[in-house]
Amino acid sequence: MNDAARLTAWVRGRVQGVGFRWFTRANALEIGGLTGFALNLDDGRVQIVAEGPRENCHRLLEWLRSDDTPGRVDGVTEIWDTPRGGYEGFAIR
Repeated sequence: MNDAARLTAWVRGRVQGVGFRWFTRANALEIGGLTGFALNLDDGRVQIVAEGPRENCHRLLEWLRSDDTPGRVDGVTEIWDTPRGGYEGFAIR
């Protein structure tokens, strides 16, 4: 169950200008074992790519859907894939 996975999530709501990417990175680092990035998109969403143990990716996704995030999350869309690698740490883009 703890095989490696790649989570790509798009978070919509009031998620730009509220520290959302910073808190996402902090949470990914706290969970541990995750690499990837958080990026503001032109349409107001934030895109998150996280690679690492599947269970850790699920924990990050649960946090994205929780009431613990900054701003206001109206919804999260996610897709799962196999890791592609190439990330060092977890970046804010």
